[in-house]
Parts: sequence; structure tokens; C-alpha cells
Amino acid sequence: MNWKNIVVVLLALVIGLGVLFGIATRTPAAPAHQVFINGNVLTMDAENRVAEALSARGELIEAVGTTEEIMALAGDDTEVTDLRGRTLMPGFVDAHGHFPGSGMFEVYADLNSPPIGTITEMAGVLEVLRTQAAQLDPGETVVGWGYDDTLLAEKRHPTRAELDSVSTEHPIIAIHISGHMLVANSAALELAGIDASTPDPEGGVIGRRAGSSEPNGLLEENASMDMTRKAMDMSLLDGFRMAKAAAREYAARGVTTAQSGGVDPTMAMGISLFSKLGVVHQRIVLFPVFVDFGESLLSGEFDAAKYAGDKVHVGPVKLIADGSIQGYTGYLSEPYHQPYHGDASYRGYPSISREDLFQQVSDLHAKGIHMAIHGNGDASIEDILDAFEAAQAENPVADPRLILIHAQMAREDQVARMKDLGVTPSFFTAHTWYWGDRHRDIFMGPERAATMSPSAWAVQYDVPYSSHLDTPVVPMEPLQAVWSQVHRQTFGGDVLGPEQRVGVMQALRAVTIDAAWQVFQEDRIGSLEPGKLADLVVLSASPLENPMDMREIQVDRTLVGGATIYQRQ
Repeated sequence: MNWKNIVVVLLALVIGLGVLFGIATRTPAAPAHQVFINGNVLTMDAENRVAEALSARGELIEAVGTTEEIMALAGDDTEVTDLRGRTLMPGFVDAHGHFPGSGMFEVYADLNSPPIGTITEMAGVLEVLRTQAAQLDPGETVVGWGYDDTLLAEKRHPTRAELDSVSTEHPIIAIHISGHMLVANSAALELAGIDASTPDPEGGVIGRRAGSSEPNGLLEENASMDMTRKAMDMSLLDGFRMAKAAAREYAARGVTTAQSGGVDPTMAMGISLFSKLGVVHQRIVLFPVFVDFGESLLSGEFDAAKYAGDKVHVGPVKLIADGSIQGYTGYLSEPYHQPYHGDASYRGYPSISREDLFQQVSDLHAKGIHMAIHGNGDASIEDILDAFEAAQAENPVADPRLILIHAQMAREDQVARMKDLGVTPSFFTAHTWYWGDRHRDIFMGPERAATMSPSAWAVQYDVPYSSHLDTPVVPMEPLQAVWSQVHRQTFGGDVLGPEQRVGVMQALRAVTIDAAWQVFQEDRIGSLEPGKLADLVVLSASPLENPMDMREIQVDRTLVGGATIYQRQ
């Protein structure tokens, strides 16, 4: 083949790839006018009105009312959807997650146990990693996500030696379901420069072999962060596959606003790019992580416009004050129910010292920067509230909306205090389903486990709150988040803390308008009101009817700005 022919072939290939990319990233358009009639329209407005019909012109909602009122607005070119009694409501707003993390299994190994995955013993973990390694070139890093030591038959973490048995030429990283710790093999530890002489970092622990300072492979909290970031540093093509898969999943679940909570500059830029290219059709809220953006935020050099876009909003900066209850790294005021490594006094530990937390919160608050702070244990929550109270005393803000992410073990006195301080919790309420039995029996004991994710206290003290799934920690299933608030049933079939249950409408608000309110987006999304964006979801039935069965409800259609991004076949 001569050079001319080679050029022609390459040109044809480039054009072909361009056409395929254009098809793959085609941005759907909203009709000029469309109406939805004969339905059950849950508006999520201030009165929780239920209507029959809705009109949208382009990307905005025009009117909500009766079918007769809305049909009076229709013309010859109006697109009419007869809901036939189905439910129309605001698209679900992801209050806290790690988009596009749920798409990672396009690239990485799935180590989840039931009810999420299928692995029940250590041999299964190792076999999945071994299969992943066989698909990679020598020296490439093998990454697996989602193993849960308490759900494996052996009731423990993998060991460095076990991962070495999978491969010594591949660095191997197995990330815990909490995302707050991992196990690395010898090659991965060597690559990271971690050995017997490496001290524990502040806010982190390097696991050691018994009677030795030699690392056993387990890295907790700040000891694991650098390795996790390097593991997630993927190629543009893998990033595209991950984002595309996550966007499809979220659309099929009715999510119109996703959140990427705790992004570094590379991830923020990648998500922004994929949004602009039409790979992702949802709206995205980015939470810049303080450890990466802190200096530029405090110096005033941070430019949100660099990452923001038509559908990308740069939200609060995220700080991480402690770890995970199910990882024994959440910071508690009283010891864990079952002692950790035999230490009956063990209470976990903070990821940020109290002194540093006070300083960081004070500095950010003085600059008028909105914050979201991860806190699971009640000791960590106490530190966060103390730090914010001090910052508010120095620089009062009338409506700060500090988001307390997870607030899992918040006590009643702490919830009452949130109201006075202008703090709003985002509860990971589905913990009651996925971990409730183990929180009761292993981590917290019956009394404390009964008050985890205390939604009813938030209602009692008039504290606005949201509910989230922390995806990919658990699958993106918004109706699971609603169901868990309403029923608080565990995977084992028990009800955990019935006094903390709330009504269906309140639970729906926590995944729509109240989640939008937390990030100052309530004027644009979260409820069906004239002038707001037509971010909608059509459900096969109403969550208000047969609440126990709401998880069986199907998403029939998802629209962002009036444009359909998903339709069930």
C-alpha cells in the first residue's frame, strides 16, 4: 500500500471514529413545547402539592395544574404525553456520591459481597483479582473495589501475602467497600515507597505484621489516599467508558443531578470535559476536596469557571474529618461495641486533628466559602460543630448551610445544635439496609445503632436534611434511599430504630428539593414549579401508594431540561 492510500485509510478511520463519537455523545434536545397529562404530579413545592399535569416550554417548566388547564396551553405542535395515572415528579438529586464511580467496573474488578455482589469468601476475592491481572500487560496495576471483611466467611481483610499469591509482577490494590482503606501487595507497597521504616501519617494507619514493623498491606485513611488516587488515575478512554456507564445507570434510575463529592483538579476537569462533550447528560455538582484545592481557595486563585459549565456547578469544598464506622475508623465518643483488635477502649480516630480542623474551617468560612464536611462518628461531629460555631462567632453568616456529610452517629443534642448553627446533615440512610444488622451486632450495639442516620430528630428540630447513597459505596437506587428512611428495615429483616422513621413525602423531599437546597440550587431544580428547569422523572407508580413496595417501582422516563435522556423499553 502506498502512502497516498495509507493517508486515505487513516483519514477514513478518523472520520469514522468522529462519527461514532458523535453518535455516542449525541445531546438530546427538548421539544419546543410538551405537556404531561392525566397523571399524579408530585411537585415537591413548599406545600407538597399534588397536581394532574405539567407544561414545559423548551428547558423550563411553564405551568402545573389540572389536565384541562394544561391542555388549554397546547397547540398543533405540542408533544403530549398521557401519563395514564403514572407519577411525574422532580428528577432525583444525588445529595452525596462520587460520580462517575459506579462506572468503575468497566475498568476495575468488582469485589462486592451480597446484597450488592456475589463474593462470600476470600478465595472469591483473589480469583476475581487473578482474572483481572490476566487481562493486563505485565506491570499494570490491578485494582479491585468493594470487598467487605465482615461479609467474607473469614471475617477479615485480605493480606499482603494473599495478594502476592495473585501476582508479584503486578501492583495489586483491593479497596474496601467504605473507600476508606485498602490492601496492597508487595509490588504496590514498593511502588508507593512504604516499608518497615515508613511512619504512620497523621490521620492514618499502616497495618503491620504481628510482632514486626513490616507492613501487612492494610492502609487506613490518610495512609491509603495517595495510593487510591494513583489507582484512579486512568486513561482518557477508560475515563470515557466509566463516565458513559455511570451516566447511563444514573439516567435509568431517574437521577437528573449527580454529585462528585471530593474531586481533585484532574477529576474535576475530566467531568467538566465529558459534560461539555455530551458524554454525560445529567447536571453535575462538584465538591472540590480541600487537600488539593485548599491553597488556591484561600489565596483567591481558584477559578470555578475553569470547571463549571452549562450543566456543571462547583459546590462546597469538602473536608474529611474522620473515617468509616464499618471500617472501625469513624471517630466515636464511646468505644466500639465489639473491641477492635481486642482494645476495649478503642474509639476510632480523626482524619484531621481538632486544631487543624478549627483552622481550616475558620479560614474557609472567613473567605465566604461554602463547606461540606464528612463526619460519621459523634466525636467527629462534635469537633465539626465546635469548629463551625467558632468560625461563625468570628465571621457570622446568616444562611451558611454547612453540609455535614453522613452525620451517621449524630446524637439528639447534636441535631438540635445543628439547627442553631445553620448546619444541614446529609444522611446515608440506606446504611440501615446494607449495614444495619452489623452496626447493631458488631460496631455500635443495639442502642446506638437504633439512632443512626436520625431523620426523625432532624424533622423534630426543624433541621433541613438530605438523603444520599454515597455511590459507588452502594448502588445508585434513589428509591432505596427513600424506602430506608420510611421503613429502616435491615437486610436481615429487622426494623432498626422505628422511632427514627419518617413519612414518604418527607423522604422524597430529601432526594429532591431539600438536596437541591443544600447546594443553593433550589431556585433551579428539585421541585416542579413554573420557571424551574424541566428535570423530570416518570415513575410506573406512586411511592405514596404501597410504600413497602416502592423499590419495585420502575423509572419509565428521565428528562433533563425537557430533553429525554432515558426511556424504558
